[in-house]
Amino acid sequence: MVIKMARKQQFNSHQTKKGCSIQINGQRRNILLALNAVLLAILVGVVLKKEVTSPLSSSTLEKIIGSEGGREGMEEKDPNTTDADLRLAHDSVINLDHGDPTMFEPFWKVMGARATVVIHGWEKMSYFSDPTNLCWFLEPEFANQVLRLHQIVNNAATDGRHIIVGVGSTQLVHAALYALASTEAHHPVSVVSAAPYYSMYSGIADFFKSGLFHWAGDATTFKGDDNFIELVCSPNNPDGATRDAVLGTHAGKRIHDMAYYWPQYSPMRGPADHDVMLFTVSKATGHAGTRIGWAVVKNKEVAQKMVKFIEMNSIGVSKDSQIRAARILKVISDGYEFPDPESTVRFFHFGRHLLANRWQRLRQAVEASGWFSLPQFSPEFCEFFKEHAETYPGFAWVRCEEGQDCEAFFKTMKVLSRSGKHFGAGSNYVRISMLDRDTNFDTFIKRISSKD
Repeated sequence: MVIKMARKQQFNSHQTKKGCSIQINGQRRNILLALNAVLLAILVGVVLKKEVTSPLSSSTLEKIIGSEGGREGMEEKDPNTTDADLRLAHDSVINLDHGDPTMFEPFWKVMGARATVVIHGWEKMSYFSDPTNLCWFLEPEFANQVLRLHQIVNNAATDGRHIIVGVGSTQLVHAALYALASTEAHHPVSVVSAAPYYSMYSGIADFFKSGLFHWAGDATTFKGDDNFIELVCSPNNPDGATRDAVLGTHAGKRIHDMAYYWPQYSPMRGPADHDVMLFTVSKATGHAGTRIGWAVVKNKEVAQKMVKFIEMNSIGVSKDSQIRAARILKVISDGYEFPDPESTVRFFHFGRHLLANRWQRLRQAVEASGWFSLPQFSPEFCEFFKEHAETYPGFAWVRCEEGQDCEAFFKTMKVLSRSGKHFGAGSNYVRISMLDRDTNFDTFIKRISSKD
């Protein structure tokens, strides 16, 4: 419309003022075109802003999680899905061996542009994020959002602590072991954890064949000296139990792996307060592919050594990943710090609702089958939700009959699990992920429910 008006004005000007030069007409045309472009940009900006900031209604939440808490999720409503696709899914092998947290995808699909980050080609090119910070490769915005989320959830003491960013919590475990291992000891420090322990701990401790530390197994049966490091995972992977150090606090050193201490998995009992605490975006938000974790460290010297390890191991941590993780954490915090009365979609509520439904269905199927059993958890008061809440771990720790190979048993149903022997337990146990997509979880429930 603006362009047509500009052309009409130029035509009239040419007819009534023949003495005007072509140069002046050209200048007027350029000015009007520029005004037209500005007007269009403003209109587009208004539309995009409305699309990005418009609240989510409760009906939208129902579409995300389905009428039964996730069984009718977005991916199941794909109009392109054929009967052949459904038959293939029914007959395919379901891999629940790993904890790939794709269960959270529907939430982030609805968040859309809220969680989208654009990084220009000229941005974040330097190695350094903040040369004045002890952790010089830590992006300030990521650090701010980490502290903000911990304050909202109140799950970790952060005042006076150092924040160290790493490539997931795996690199941070390595960094913490390096920082805590005594260089004055005459033999490698023993690394232990109470069984059932996270299956990666043994590999992490022994992978480098370091002269500083080595894997020494189950902390409950450890008979060594006071020169040890105990890995404490709480809530525990694989069984979801709340853990304390079993070797006490008067000797040795401890690393607390808090990957699952978030409201969707466990009641919040107040801020954890330990010397070294590890967290990861993969389990907090579901963004495993971003490969970002962080440590909350009390002692400055330990923090410096951890930074040194990461510096030598990877020369810092991806800025792009940190910027994306910062935006993700911001979206979660905004949902609670600035709640919209017309929107009912908030991340921890969404995740807890989905997991509660999945655990209910799994317990019903297990009880009906009689083939195996699950851990039981007592409700506890949750400081975050301000009510008594159940525990809904990210993994199911399944026990089969004594002497039975539980992993092989699930393979007969085309379900891949991880044997208890990798966790310091017997082969009659398996760990099964509760965090996969709806279609895989639904197929898993159907298979164990129809097992003869």
